[in-house]
Amino acid sequence: MISDTNEIIEKVLIDEESLNLRIKKLASYINEHYKDEDTLIMVAILKGSVMFMAELAKYIKVDTNLEFMAVSSYESGTESSGNVKILKDLDTDITDKNVLIVEDIIDTGHTLLKLKNNLQKRDPKDIKIITLLDKPERREVEIKPDWYGFKIPNEFVVGFGLDYDQRLRNLPYIGVLKREVYEK
Repeated sequence: MISDTNEIIEKVLIDEESLNLRIKKLASYINEHYKDEDTLIMVAILKGSVMFMAELAKYIKVDTNLEFMAVSSYESGTESSGNVKILKDLDTDITDKNVLIVEDIIDTGHTLLKLKNNLQKRDPKDIKIITLLDKPERREVEIKPDWYGFKIPNEFVVGFGLDYDQRLRNLPYIGVLKREVYEK
């Protein structure tokens, strides 16, 4: 157990105040987009996007149903396996509903594209994507978020839901993990 994050965090990329301000701004975009709709189903992708969705949902004015999916393409550590598995599916029927996929980060895009295609087969009224972090230079497939919090460089980031080997999700900011930590 590492008690001092200064030993493993190279730098703070996005501080807590900047996160909170941007999330409020994103909520205003969502409120405007869905202002004439009855309900919105927000689908958080476990585990990483839970903190983002919880903070975002506080500012959403349309009636909202919070849903969760567990989707994995990471075996452990830092590299995607390429295989996308649904570990936990939705509890709600999304037929003819507005769906907002809530992601923590879009990297290569493979997992998100497969998830979006899976949900599209369920005949929703609409599917939109919001992500806290976007790494467009890493994209390997054609998928873009409808809204994003921050475009970030190709660095390994942790905090505010993002993890390294299931740790550091609870940091209140987005930090860059020191290379020597994940290249051991």
